[in-house]
Amino acid sequence: MEASHHLILLGSALVLLSIFAGVFSARFGAPLLLVFLGLGMLAGEEGPGGIRFRDFHAAYLIGSIALAIILFDGGLRTDPNAFRRALWPSLALATIGVLLTAAIVGAATVLLFSTSWTRGLLIGAIVAPTDAAAVSALLHLRRLELRARVAATLEVESGINDPIAVLLAVLLVNLLEVPAALSGSSIIALLAWELMGGAAFGIGGGYLLLALINRLEATSGLYPILALAGATALFGAAQTVGASGFLAVYLGGLILGGHRHRATQVINQAFDAFAWLSQIVLFLMLGLLVTPSALLPILGPSLAIAAALMLLARPVAVALCLLPFRYTVPEIAFISWVGLRGAVPIFLAIIPVLAGLPDAAIFFGVAFIVVLISLILQGWTVAAAARMFDLDVPPLQQVSRLDIDLPGRLGDENTVAGYRVDARCRAVSKAAEALPLPPTASVLVVIRDGVARSAASAPPLAAGDYVLALTRPQDLALLDRLFGPRSRADDRGLLGEFAFDGTTTLAAIANLYDPTAATNGAVTLAEFVASRFDGTPAVGDRTRFGAVELIVRDMQGDTITQVGVELDPAPEHAWYSWFQRLRRLLE
Repeated sequence: MEASHHLILLGSALVLLSIFAGVFSARFGAPLLLVFLGLGMLAGEEGPGGIRFRDFHAAYLIGSIALAIILFDGGLRTDPNAFRRALWPSLALATIGVLLTAAIVGAATVLLFSTSWTRGLLIGAIVAPTDAAAVSALLHLRRLELRARVAATLEVESGINDPIAVLLAVLLVNLLEVPAALSGSSIIALLAWELMGGAAFGIGGGYLLLALINRLEATSGLYPILALAGATALFGAAQTVGASGFLAVYLGGLILGGHRHRATQVINQAFDAFAWLSQIVLFLMLGLLVTPSALLPILGPSLAIAAALMLLARPVAVALCLLPFRYTVPEIAFISWVGLRGAVPIFLAIIPVLAGLPDAAIFFGVAFIVVLISLILQGWTVAAAARMFDLDVPPLQQVSRLDIDLPGRLGDENTVAGYRVDARCRAVSKAAEALPLPPTASVLVVIRDGVARSAASAPPLAAGDYVLALTRPQDLALLDRLFGPRSRADDRGLLGEFAFDGTTTLAAIANLYDPTAATNGAVTLAEFVASRFDGTPAVGDRTRFGAVELIVRDMQGDTITQVGVELDPAPEHAWYSWFQRLRRLLE
């Protein structure tokens, strides 16, 4: 009993210390996951904490649950539009990209250290996948706003690239245990079942969970528990039959997060906490597993493998996968650099340990060092890299909005949103009935100084007023723009030096800035820019037109409303022209 009490106290103290250390270190731009990992090492057997933890079976169990929760939360947070925009590029990275990365790292390992191809490829498979927790933490916690398709590609790739790496790792471990030739058809069959089975479990389980939440009448506190149990059950069921539980929980979260239901707000808020707790526990535990003195003999080889991964394998794989999708050189370079490694490679390195391979500790140590280097170098420089490649956009203005869930089917079609009117918003000084609302939206009540008035009797809106509006969930973004502060591009002119309405003709821009540019006089700026991004543009997307660069500055729904013009875009260097010619050949 006393030991149990000590364990509870110690575990709680570590979590509290992680929170305080994370808040403090964030001021210096340190990646929080690196802080959690470092605290775990300090608490370990060779640190001041002196805790001896070598139970890899428990680590695998805890890691599986934590990763399932993190991936489910990642799916909940993924915008369905962003998922559709980045699906095919991300799928290429999650399949071909992982295979290429594993192969290049494996070849580098064989050449550098004269090991067998099976061991080299196993190391490549372990370190190949990017990590959803690391990517999500960096993009969301740093409040870093990237061009939409770049951010979507990074997030979706990290959510769906685990199945290939897991399958490769398991196959290679089996080969090391019992050397035997595997036919190509059997490997393809296993891979197809991993992907197709995981997708089937994820989509089917996501819709089943959505139906259960909408049909079950329960107290609000039970809905997050239902979603949590559903996510872990989905993961366990898929893994039990040999499908990818990682893919299943991500897609299940995507299905639930992409549909309005009676518990949207309470589940999203609860899973924010669940995911944070899972990340803290996961990285603390992985830090406890490590014996720093055992890492010293393999430090040099591990650094070489990390360099081969970050400077060769990842850039080559990303470039070859994204070339057919018209990604620019800066976008490819940034996605290559921000291929963050986190808990997943260390988790995969537990598989050789559980299999009882004689040199399993080496795989685990190499994976740990690679993750550590990735978090330090790539994690600490992500904001600087975004600025260097000119891929950041002005941060979204925070709008003060409270969503009120409506019961039953009414909540599927409508929601009540409460806003505090900002002094700089477009609604100030306008009558509630005169606001440019979508046809399906209406102001229910205006509250000023504690007094509620209908839209018809309320005076013109002023800063500090509260507005309750009934609207469809898909129109919330338009209301956010109306009641939130006006967006301001920063001093670097991220969205262009001048702004034009999306209906402005391309010929007018040519007459102003480059009369030699060939154009169809009837084409508008919005139509031209949208065509360059396959009809799915996003704020911050850029494209060349003659001597200038056109930038998506503002959108309403899927329609471009404002286009910025950059008069002095970065020059197209010779290597960039060569890259463009190569891309056109591949198309």
